[in-house]
Amino acid sequence: MRILSISLLVATAAFAQEAPKKTDKLAPYYPTPESVVEKMLQFGGLAKGERMFDLGSGDGRIVIMAAEKFGAVATGVEMDVDLWKQSASRIRSLGLEKNAKIINGDVLKQDYSSANMLTVYLLPSSNDKVRPLLEKQLKKGTRIVSHDFEFAGWKPEKTETIDDDGEGRSHTLYLYRR
Repeated sequence: MRILSISLLVATAAFAQEAPKKTDKLAPYYPTPESVVEKMLQFGGLAKGERMFDLGSGDGRIVIMAAEKFGAVATGVEMDVDLWKQSASRIRSLGLEKNAKIINGDVLKQDYSSANMLTVYLLPSSNDKVRPLLEKQLKKGTRIVSHDFEFAGWKPEKTETIDDDGEGRSHTLYLYRR
């Protein structure tokens, strides 16, 4: 009986080491309406040739619009493999690979030091987690547009509440400058 217990304990420990580690999502996938995407990019003053990042890029709609309509060099970071594949495929089908890409990875493990602008649609607790990384990495003047949720401890340069065209709900945008 003791040998069986030890074998079970060893097998359980081996499985625990091989099992994929659960990662905490920083927000559920909830796509931003296209009209709000465009307003976010305008609100942040995104200009042609600037580098922008979308933290938690979902289906890639912000990255795609930033590259396609604003001429930015846009990068999204998405942890969900299916959403990453979907957005990367759409970027390829639109021929935007030169100016748009999606990284399949953790928002908290990226380098944003080249950013001129970031877009964020994360939960308040997630903004709290990402804030120290942004404070450390972002150069002076980098703009951050946060959708619906503020960054605690930061004072927005401006705030705007808008209605979307589809769902009929209001969205608040916060613009921060480092």
